[in-house]
Amino acid sequence: MGGDAEPTADVFDLPEHLSAKADPALIAGDQRHFAAMAASLDQASADLSARLDAERRAPGGAGRRAVDRDQEVRRLTARLRLLGRFGLDLCLGHMVSADNPEPVYIGRRGLTDSAGRRLLLDWRSPAAEPFFGATHANPMGLASRRRYRWTQGRITDYWDEVFTPDGFEGHAAALDDQSAFIASLGGSRSNRMRDVLGTIQADQDAIIRAGSSGALVVDGGPGTGKTVVALHRTAYLLYADPRLGHRRGGVLFVGPHQPYLAYVADVLPSLGEEDVQTCTLRDLVPEGAAATVETDPEVARLKSSADLVKAIEAAVRFYEEPPAKGMTVTTDDSDLWLSADDWAEAFEAPGPGTPHNEARDEVWEELLTILVDKYDGDEPEDLVRGSLQRNRELRATLHRAWPMLDAADLVGDLWSVPAYLRKCAPWLSTDEVRKLQRGDARAWTVSDLPLLDAARQRLGDAEASERKRRHEATLAAERARRATVVDELIEAHTYDDGEGVLSSLRQLDLQDALVDESALPLADPDLLAGPFAHIVVDEAQELTDAEWQMLLLRCPSRSFTIVGDRAQARHGFTESWQARLERIGLDRISLAALSINYRTPEEVMAEAEPVIRAALPDANVPTSIRSGGVPVAHGAASELGAILDAWLAAHAEGTACVIGDPTFEERPRVRSLTPELAKGLEFDLVVLVDPEAFGSGIEGAVDRYVAMTRATRQLVILTTA
Repeated sequence: MGGDAEPTADVFDLPEHLSAKADPALIAGDQRHFAAMAASLDQASADLSARLDAERRAPGGAGRRAVDRDQEVRRLTARLRLLGRFGLDLCLGHMVSADNPEPVYIGRRGLTDSAGRRLLLDWRSPAAEPFFGATHANPMGLASRRRYRWTQGRITDYWDEVFTPDGFEGHAAALDDQSAFIASLGGSRSNRMRDVLGTIQADQDAIIRAGSSGALVVDGGPGTGKTVVALHRTAYLLYADPRLGHRRGGVLFVGPHQPYLAYVADVLPSLGEEDVQTCTLRDLVPEGAAATVETDPEVARLKSSADLVKAIEAAVRFYEEPPAKGMTVTTDDSDLWLSADDWAEAFEAPGPGTPHNEARDEVWEELLTILVDKYDGDEPEDLVRGSLQRNRELRATLHRAWPMLDAADLVGDLWSVPAYLRKCAPWLSTDEVRKLQRGDARAWTVSDLPLLDAARQRLGDAEASERKRRHEATLAAERARRATVVDELIEAHTYDDGEGVLSSLRQLDLQDALVDESALPLADPDLLAGPFAHIVVDEAQELTDAEWQMLLLRCPSRSFTIVGDRAQARHGFTESWQARLERIGLDRISLAALSINYRTPEEVMAEAEPVIRAALPDANVPTSIRSGGVPVAHGAASELGAILDAWLAAHAEGTACVIGDPTFEERPRVRSLTPELAKGLEFDLVVLVDPEAFGSGIEGAVDRYVAMTRATRQLVILTTA
């Protein structure tokens, strides 16, 4: 336990009705352990602060040294922030094995004292797995397990589970595991996802700890903890799989919309992971922020195809056609013939995967090499090359044949030049080509984003060439300045040092070592461009084949965690996950299912289940494990204000959401959302206004089902008379 350390100030703050749990026979060992933890945390914080100060005072250096220093500063800062954020409540609980009476304490991060004794075992380590995975059917070698409930840094409840007949000693007064767990599920919600690490269940933990090879699909209905699994799996994989570390690409977490990302924003930092990139699909391209929803279903269907995204390749290739005729290129002292075959050879120079705009420099360099090889005069090669570089006709011909392209212009031309679209997508019918044309080619919709993204990835940075030239010019100027300084230094010291140290400074490699390239102009990196080692996608059932291409472009390893529910797909999902994912380009697909609804009371699910089964008879509707004791209420839309007033007056904590009334103005603790933006969120009270107006068919049924199952305590359905 805590050895001989003195108990710290009482960590336990148990309410009166749990006074039996305050018996020293039950908690004295924990108190001693927390005293040892407190001392170790104080020392760890002091050590981290000292190391951080030392790193910040150290010279920054250049190149890799500067990068390594910055990464170490970020790592130490994140570790210090985590300790400051949690303190003793880093501890989730403890477990006792059947063959060793000494408890093993589980934490958000590992912790050892100054003597090297382990005080906390990181929850992600293999040895911690029984804490989450043990069940009475499979105790995984445990005799007992204790979980704490922390409130503002104090333990306000805990509960024990006993797995062996002789494990009751020291636990009998706290054996209320299921009632305490169920009570925690019914607790009040806030505008941020609650911390649930201490109550991860065995079915969820098994998925969290699954390997990262290939694509893992986590299929589960409302309330099964899909989002919990997705977030905790992200933190687990970064800990357990060194192939996914930040230097190897890291992990990208993709959510369905911005309210969702705001809701889950605290979870990954609370798990010690602050460098995970999180985004929505809109965030992957600059046009995403202002893009509207495509109003024409047929146009949306056509643009949802992965084939149309692949047409971007043909659209770019259209601008990579070498001249069909040769030309005479004049140098200072001769004329050189550049044939059509020479042009074709130069156009093949860029390596595979080189973006179009960045490849033009490679084509240019190959053209110069071909022409220099043809030269048989007396001028030195560097002078001939310089003369060719100044040839405006040659450069202009290349720029016409291989122009710099802008992604928005390229995609806009597809929607405004029918002949261009027909050439790039010959499988489209005449009517389909006409359907895709529009008056304002740049009136971007969400359906355009995959094509814009593919175009941007294929074209690359149009400014890269100019930035490279500026970089090289700055570097050359810096070298010249350093050379002048070296010459002056040598001239000022006329004596011979005997070792040639001063004169050796004239060597170019030593002068280069003096140039601080970290100070040279560079482009700001696109943190969402990838490639990523692993991508986690929540609410993945909504992604079209075209949208999947945005993610495949960013994950060459094809390592994905795909979280979703076919029954919550607004536009239908009639095929299997296997068929859908194979079609968009994934293989090595495995499926894990979650079938227990931990969130939604059975009263709400009893009303929601028929709604979705009417449209999707085979929907994976999960089984609720708790009753809220509050029946679903029905009423008139005119009662909305009174219902909210009464609920707010009766509940000092918790959140409510009105879904379906765009005229409702939000209040403190009361949101107003569409069914689509409510997806992935949860509220104590949900009020649906005119749910039948959400629409007909699968989309309407899914919207009603999703909206109803956001409720964790109470659902009210109002209709307009």
